[in-house]
Order: sequence, then structure tokens, then C-alpha cells
Amino acid sequence: MKHPRLLVVILFLLAASLNLSAQAQQTTSSAGSTPDTATANGPLPAQTSHDFWDGDEPGVAWLLLHPYASKGYVKRHTEPIKDRIQELDDLTASNGTAIRDVDSRAQKGMQLASEKTAMGNQHADDAANKAQMAQQAATAASTRIVSVETRVGGIDQYKSQNQTEIRFRPGQTVLSKSAKEALDQIAGDLKNQRGYLLEIQGFASGHGQTAIANSRKMADSVLRYLVLNHEIPAYRISVIGMGDAPMGDAGTMAKHSSGSRVEVSLLKNGLDQAPNP
Repeated sequence: MKHPRLLVVILFLLAASLNLSAQAQQTTSSAGSTPDTATANGPLPAQTSHDFWDGDEPGVAWLLLHPYASKGYVKRHTEPIKDRIQELDDLTASNGTAIRDVDSRAQKGMQLASEKTAMGNQHADDAANKAQMAQQAATAASTRIVSVETRVGGIDQYKSQNQTEIRFRPGQTVLSKSAKEALDQIAGDLKNQRGYLLEIQGFASGHGQTAIANSRKMADSVLRYLVLNHEIPAYRISVIGMGDAPMGDAGTMAKHSSGSRVEVSLLKNGLDQAPNP
């Protein structure tokens, strides 16, 4: 508009006239309705003037006279709002911090769970590999056990290969030259062999313990020669003094004549032909 000030003045005058008319009607109505009360108690107290921004139902005149709110009014009405806004800001900040904290813990928890899962998978893979290796080792061990059982089962299955007789003079335990040559031949045949035993049996004429003792002395003489001169292990040699026993090896009758003698029997169980495990 081109003349805003003129419009304001016109509105102001209009509002003032309306207000004066309203006040005159109120005065007339009050004087006509309660003449005795006004006369007896004196005039009514004047109504306290209120600022437009302090009244609950302000008139149009106060609206024109006070187009702007005062600082006090604005402060009184905005302070609670500011307090609530500040409270909401604090609550929002607190919630934001709590949310970030929860999110951080959730992220850490998920990361830890992922690491635990990866570690569990690694342990499972390691366990599977170890189980596979253990199964392979068990299979190899089972195969080896079968082979060993087969070999062990045949250890005590000795068979007589040959027998050599060593003769002694009556009452003597010293080996003769021919006896040593025979023992050298036996030791030479046993070189680099395995799975064998030497059974040495001594026989002597006479009776009872005397014959047994003499026969054992002759058998020990053969044993010492084989161990000391040819390094045959003593655990592969069995020595026994038979005295004047008439029975030969394996319950058969003695093939040789009686007298002082030692019978050396070679027993083998076939391990020398078996392949190495």
C-alpha cells in the first residue's frame, strides 16, 4: 500500500470510537441496574489497566496501541520453552552418545564373534587334518601290526636244518683241531644270517650228576669258542648237559655211538627269507 501510516491512523480512530462506545454502554448498564449498591458502597474501583501482552483477552485498541510484545513478556513466555529445548537437546545428546556406545559395542561384539568363528573354523580344519593324519597312521600301524604278527607268529616255528657232532676224548673238555674246524664251518655258514638258533647238547659216559656235569663242561667249551672266536650272540645259543641220556634230538634215538661228544644243531624259523617290515 502507498499510505500505510494513514491506514494505521484510521484504524486507530475506529478502534478508539468503538472502545468509547462500549465503555459508555457498560457505564449506563451499571448505573441502571445497581443504583443502591453504588450509592451505599461508593463508586466501584477503577479497573486496573493491563498491558495488551499481559491480558488474557485484550481489546482491539490494545492491539493497535501495542503492536509489538515487550521483552519481559517474551522472556517470561520463552524461558520455559528454552528450558525444555535445552532439556531436549541434552536428552538428544545423551541418546546420541548411548546409541554410539551401543553401536560401538555391537561392532566390537560382531568383530569378536567373527574372529571367534574364524578361529573355530581354523581349529576345526586343524582337527580334521590331524584326524586324517591319525587315520592314515592307524592304517599304516595296522598294516605293520599284521606284518609283525605274522613274523612273530613264525618266530618259534624253528626247524632243524643240520646237525654237527664234535667228539671229545674221555674225560677231556679241550677242543681238538678237527672240532675247531667243524665249528669254524658252522660259524661261516651263519654269517649275516638271522632267524636262527644253535642248540648245543653235551653227552658223556657215566652215571647221574657226574655224567651231566661232564657233558655240560664239553658243551660250554663249544659255546665259548663260538662266542669268543666268531662273535655269535650268546642269546642265539642254547646249551644243555644231557649226561648219558640215550635220546637224541626231538625224541628220536641217538644216531651216534655213545661216548663223550657234543651235538650242535642249527634251528631256523625262516625269518632270513622274510622281507623287512
